[in-house]
Amino acid sequence: MNPVRSAGVPAALAVLVCAFAPAPAAAAPAGDTPCTAATGPYQRQMESHLGLTVDGRQSEADCQAVRAFQTEHGTPRRDGYADLATYRTMVAVEAAPDPNAEGRCPVRTYRVTCVDMDRQLLWVQTGDAVDFGPVPIRTGRDAQETRPGMHEIYWRSRDHVSTLYDDAPMPYAQFFDGGQALHGRPGDLYDGGGSAGCVNLSLDDASALWDLLDVDDSVYVWGVKPGTADRSAAPDRAATAD
Repeated sequence: MNPVRSAGVPAALAVLVCAFAPAPAAAAPAGDTPCTAATGPYQRQMESHLGLTVDGRQSEADCQAVRAFQTEHGTPRRDGYADLATYRTMVAVEAAPDPNAEGRCPVRTYRVTCVDMDRQLLWVQTGDAVDFGPVPIRTGRDAQETRPGMHEIYWRSRDHVSTLYDDAPMPYAQFFDGGQALHGRPGDLYDGGGSAGCVNLSLDDASALWDLLDVDDSVYVWGVKPGTADRSAAPDRAATAD
């Protein structure tokens, strides 16, 4: 993790941040242009979701269907290439009817922000009602995993910046465990393979979450980010967390 600061915040409150390295999004193609994107790394998953023949090979029909999905859901890439961002959006779409179907996030009378590292999803629920999401997120990379368990937001900093990464922006930062925070990430949400422990969201999602949450709100984190080792010694406390 890495030290951060925010204008007007005493040095004693300095905490840790996640790396930031923006990347440009691919431009959306014109309406009826030919769809020529190559086979993407999440081709099979998208074919299954869209009811196409699952063969892992891009066809014109596949490309058109993936591109239509990307356009409908506003993914960064909208050319029919089944990339990670498209797949993560698909996971959120599939989870939307009942993101807590497996009961992994504790159901309470108060608001709980649920961070599912297995599926890389975040949503907010009060009781059984979903107040926000689910939306795609990016949690900590290998050896810098986001810490599981029940936490509370203890400090919010709307225009937070990093002192380690050349004042890189960390907008809408809501710190819940030491230096780990929910915050927006300008540029490519998935660039770099993972954060340094924070929970990264798109700017739009981070802004909406900022408007919804407040200090002392609960944040519950569980699971393991795909591609990282399970180093957590914390039990799944969904059934007993306060």
